[in-house]
Amino acid sequence: MEIDIVYLWVDGSDPEWQARRSAFTGKKLDGTETNCKGRYADNDELKYNLRALEKYAPWIRHVFIVTDNQTPAWLDTSNPKVTVVDQKEILPETSRPCYNSSLIEHFLYKIPGLSEHFLYANDDMFLNKPVSPDVFFAPDGLPIIRLIHTRLRDCYLAFRNKVLGVPYKYYIRTLRKSAELVEKKYGVYYKGKPHHNIDAYLKSSCRRTAETFWPEISEVLDNHVRKDNDIQRVIYSYAPLAEKRGHLRWVTQRTSFRFLIYNGSHYGKLRRYDPVFFCMNDSEYATDSDRRKMTAFLANRFPEKSMFEKQALK
Repeated sequence: MEIDIVYLWVDGSDPEWQARRSAFTGKKLDGTETNCKGRYADNDELKYNLRALEKYAPWIRHVFIVTDNQTPAWLDTSNPKVTVVDQKEILPETSRPCYNSSLIEHFLYKIPGLSEHFLYANDDMFLNKPVSPDVFFAPDGLPIIRLIHTRLRDCYLAFRNKVLGVPYKYYIRTLRKSAELVEKKYGVYYKGKPHHNIDAYLKSSCRRTAETFWPEISEVLDNHVRKDNDIQRVIYSYAPLAEKRGHLRWVTQRTSFRFLIYNGSHYGKLRRYDPVFFCMNDSEYATDSDRRKMTAFLANRFPEKSMFEKQALK
């Protein structure tokens, strides 16, 4: 089967992008969960991500990079295996411009030329060792959907919410909304959360899910920035599971490790776990020092240029 991969990418340090965003939203970055520097910072993750991709999954047919009228300076756009997709090519006019990845993710299946079988990743989601297509798709062609058990954490968060009055964070609220929508439609509630790394999809299933939940999705089309009523993309995993169009696989952090870049101890955990996937997760808690350390780590981990990078002039 032909398998493509899709990335979202933004350079939040670009003055022109900053000016467009500020003019449209009327807001500056404020350090909150949904509006912090870490949400838009470019630490060259995509460059090292493509190095890992070429090294560990050379069978990928094509790379699509969805941006907001931006192109990485180091990217060799003449390479026939990569295409930069401006968000206006896939988003409805009412949703543009969009500074909300949760909204953009509802329209990935509309990318022109995208293969039926495709992978999706944020630029901070990395392969750590060689993988074959059957890591992502079963012999019957259906996607392998990776979730993480969260029973204890769910109980802890529920206690904090109901007893201590601590509100759920944006990420948890949007996950719960997706799960509730699927439960209402199919009668099954999925408690597992995404493994926060590279996920596999069928384009036809994504289209089917978008059409099924279009009344709800249409209500968030004007969410140019993240809002509490966003619908998390896990709905494109939960719905196929409910329809028996995907294979559930429970994983732990020893398979798919979410690396919090502000937590220095995670460098040691990454070495010990040696997972298939790891995510270098930036956030409102990270500092510029944490980001520099992460970039240095990635440069050391993936030192060789990929075919996707401009080569030095001789």
